Amino acid sequence: MILEWFNTREAAEVGIALADQFATQALSESVTRSKKAAQKIQGNALQEFLRKVEREASSRRLNLFKRAKLANSFKWRLVEIGVETELADDLTQTVVLHLSLGQANPAKVHNSVAVPADRRDTGEAHHLLAQGDRNLAQGKYGEAIALYQDVIRLNPRHADAFNSLGSAYCTVGGYREAEDCFRQAIEIQPDYAEPHGNLGMVLRWRGRIAEAEVALRRALKLKPNFIDARANLGLTLLLLGRLRDAKARFEKVLKVAPRHVDALLGMGQLARMEGRFDQSEIMFKRVLEVDPKMPSAWAALAGLRKMTPSDHAWLEGAEEIAASRVAPLQEADVRFAIGKYCDDVDDFKRAFESYKRANELQKAVSISYERDAREHLVDELIHVYTREKVSRVGGGASVSTKPVFVVGMMRSGTSLAEQIIASHPSAKGAGELPFWGDAVRENEIAVRQGMLSEPLKKQLAEAYLCALTGHSDALRVVDKAPRNSAYLGVIHSVFPNARIIYMRRDPIDSCLSSYFQQFSTALNFAMDLSDLAHYYRQHHRLMAHWRAVLPAGTILDVPYEDLVADPTGWTHNILDFLGLEWDEGCLDFNKTQRLVATASYWQVRQKIYKGSVGRWRNYEKFIGPLLGLRDLDP
Repeated sequence: MILEWFNTREAAEVGIALADQFATQALSESVTRSKKAAQKIQGNALQEFLRKVEREASSRRLNLFKRAKLANSFKWRLVEIGVETELADDLTQTVVLHLSLGQANPAKVHNSVAVPADRRDTGEAHHLLAQGDRNLAQGKYGEAIALYQDVIRLNPRHADAFNSLGSAYCTVGGYREAEDCFRQAIEIQPDYAEPHGNLGMVLRWRGRIAEAEVALRRALKLKPNFIDARANLGLTLLLLGRLRDAKARFEKVLKVAPRHVDALLGMGQLARMEGRFDQSEIMFKRVLEVDPKMPSAWAALAGLRKMTPSDHAWLEGAEEIAASRVAPLQEADVRFAIGKYCDDVDDFKRAFESYKRANELQKAVSISYERDAREHLVDELIHVYTREKVSRVGGGASVSTKPVFVVGMMRSGTSLAEQIIASHPSAKGAGELPFWGDAVRENEIAVRQGMLSEPLKKQLAEAYLCALTGHSDALRVVDKAPRNSAYLGVIHSVFPNARIIYMRRDPIDSCLSSYFQQFSTALNFAMDLSDLAHYYRQHHRLMAHWRAVLPAGTILDVPYEDLVADPTGWTHNILDFLGLEWDEGCLDFNKTQRLVATASYWQVRQKIYKGSVGRWRNYEKFIGPLLGLRDLDP
C-alpha cells in the first residue's frame, strides 16, 4: 500500500502526455509562445481538453502526491515545448483545480473514500492544513484545494478544513463550491463565526444580498469584534440601499482599524453615491496606500470622471492587475473599468474586448439565464392579467397617489427621470426598492391567479406606503426599480391611482449599455449579447401588453432620445402627468443633492447630454445579436 501510495511514475507520464495533447489540440505555434496570447485559446478546445483530463484521471486514484506529480510534469512539459512559464502556470492551475473538483463534491468529499480509523491522525491533518494554508498564501490555489480535501478525507468533521477549502474555491471563482463548504463548516460547528462571515461574503458576490445580510449578522452575533464581517455587512447594506446603516458599520470598523481596506472602500463608494467625487477619490487612494493593487479600488477610480489619454498610467496599472492571478470577479471589476477607459478615449475595439472578457468572467460564476422560463413567465402574466381582470380593481386597493413608478429596461434613463422628478420640492426619489419583487415571490400563488384578495391588497398597500414614508413624506415618492415593469398588473391592482412612467430608449443602446455595466451576478441575462436580446424582446412584449390592458392615462411613455433633445418640453410633460406644478429646479437636476445608489451615480450629476444617443454605432461590428432588435416597434 505504501509503495502504491507514493508510486507517481504513471502520473508523471500522464502529465507529459496531456501536455503534448493540449499543445496539439488547443494551442497554435504563435499562441504557445506568450502569456498575452492566452486569450486566443478557444473555450471549446479548453473544455474538451479538461474532459479528457477527467477521463484519463477517472480510472486512477489520484492522491495528493500523484496530483502534484501530474501537475508538475504537465507544467514542465509545456515549458519544454515552448510555452511561456507564466502561461504554463495558469494552465497547470486550471488542470489541478479541475482534478480537485473532479475527485468529489467539496461538501461531501468525506463520502468518496473510506479512511481507516488509524489514518485519522490529527497530527497529519494539522500538517496538511498548514501546508494548504501556505500554498493558498503563495497563490498555489489548486494545490491548496487538494490539500484541504485530503484533510477532510482524514477527518470528515474538520470545520477548519471546510472553511479553508471554501476560501480557496473563492480565489478561483468556485463560488457555488465555496458556499457548500462554508455551509458544511457551519453544520459541523454552528457557533464558528468565520464561515458565517465567509458565507455572507460569497452570497453577496453571487447576488443574494438579503441572505448575505443574515449570514453576516449571525457572524457578528457570534463574534462581536469580527471587523471583517462588520465591513462586509456595510458593503452589503450599501447594495440594499441602506446607506446610513452602512456608514455606521464602516465608521465603527475604522475606529478600531483605520487602515481596513474594505471599510475604506465602502466609505469611498458611499461618497461616490452622494456625489462627493473628490472625497471618494481620496478614500480609494487611501485604500491603495494600504493595498496598492486592490482590484476594486483601482477599478473604482475610473468611474469617478471621464478618463483621458493622460490617464495612461492608470491603464497600465489596471492591465497589470487584470493579468495577475486575482479572483475572477476581481478581474471582472478591473476589466469593466478598462473597458470604460477605452470607451472614454474612443478605442472602441479594445473597449469591447475588455467588456466581453469581464462579462465572460461574471457569466462563468453565475446561474445560467433560462430563456424558456422567462418566456413562460411573460406568457403567464399576459394570460392572467387581461383587460377585463385589470379593470376590476375591487376592494382593498389604496386611493393614494403618492407612489410614482419609473420603469423600463436597465440603462434606459430611469435614473435620469427619477432625478428630474426628485428635484421638485414636492417629490423625492427612493431609488430602486425591492418591495414588489419580494411581494411577488412571497405571494406567488395569488399573483399567478391574477386577483389578489382584499386583505392581501390592503396589507401590501399599507406596507408599501410605510416603506415610502420611511424615505420621505413628500407628495410624490419615486420607486425606479426597472424590474417593476414585470409587476405592473399587481401594482395597479393595489394602487390604481399610481402613475407609471415608462422610459423607452433605443433597444440596442439600452442593451449595449447594460452589457457594459457591471451588474450583480443575479442579473444573469446581462452578461451575454444573445441573452440580452432575448430578454429585451420579452420585456418589449410585456410592456406592449401593459399598455393595452391598463386604463388610459396610467402609463406615460417617455422616449429617452426625445427627453435629452427637449428636456424642457418633456419635463413639463412629466410634471403635468404627475399633477405637480412647474418648477425650474427640475431642469437643474444635476445640482440636486441626494443619494444615488444606482449605476448612474455619475451621469445624473452632469448636465443633460446627447452623447449616449446612437452610441451603439461605435460598436456595430461587434454586436451582431443586438442588431436584430432594430425591427421592434417603439
